[in-house]
Amino acid sequence: MAAPFFYQIKMNILIAGASSGIGANAKALCEEKGWTVYTAGRKEVSGAGHLHFDARHPEIQIPADWPDVFHGILYCPGTINLKPITRLTREDFLDDYQVNVLGFVSLFQAFLPRLKKANGASVVAFSTVAAQVGIGFHASIAAAKGALQALGQSLAAEFAASRIRVNIISPSLTETPLAESLLNSPEKKEASAKRHPLQSIGSADDMAKAALFFLSPDSGWITAQNLVIDGGMSKIR
Repeated sequence: MAAPFFYQIKMNILIAGASSGIGANAKALCEEKGWTVYTAGRKEVSGAGHLHFDARHPEIQIPADWPDVFHGILYCPGTINLKPITRLTREDFLDDYQVNVLGFVSLFQAFLPRLKKANGASVVAFSTVAAQVGIGFHASIAAAKGALQALGQSLAAEFAASRIRVNIISPSLTETPLAESLLNSPEKKEASAKRHPLQSIGSADDMAKAALFFLSPDSGWITAQNLVIDGGMSKIR
């Protein structure tokens, strides 16, 4: 059977944070579909092209030879800053907000004209289960990711007429380099798995496959949604 028409379209996708974890898995999946993947991040990644991007200092200069049309953006940069509220500083809150929200805003603004030219584009960013259900010591990151979710809904409304879809994915603890300090022993992994009704930890591939769905026209009638992938943590007791 021939591939669906939209998979035959030359789709240009930008992935921020493609050097490891979810972003790296998503890049591989997109390339398997035949899509052209451009990357943005502090570490250069092989592919169609790389844009140096630091979410803490987002000065964006899109290379002159990059295409005028982009069909999707996947924003993967994030932070895990777990402290009791008495130890969180103003700088902690500002840093989490900068990386998770303002870094995303900078890329969105820079590529917006190219997304509009796609006549159907998709933008995906990652929140956290801690913005859905109260989890101790997550105050700063939950505040930032909660803001990201609200931002996603607002952008989805603002650009629906331009056929730009914006969706959020909210994972629970996922085995990625970002979470390494929380999962760096068999005991920690077992304890983390037991906190989830499915008795397991999420994988980078779980999240990358969800991102692929949102980036593809398979989800062409879905926008302003927050997909929670958490092994049942936020819904099951």
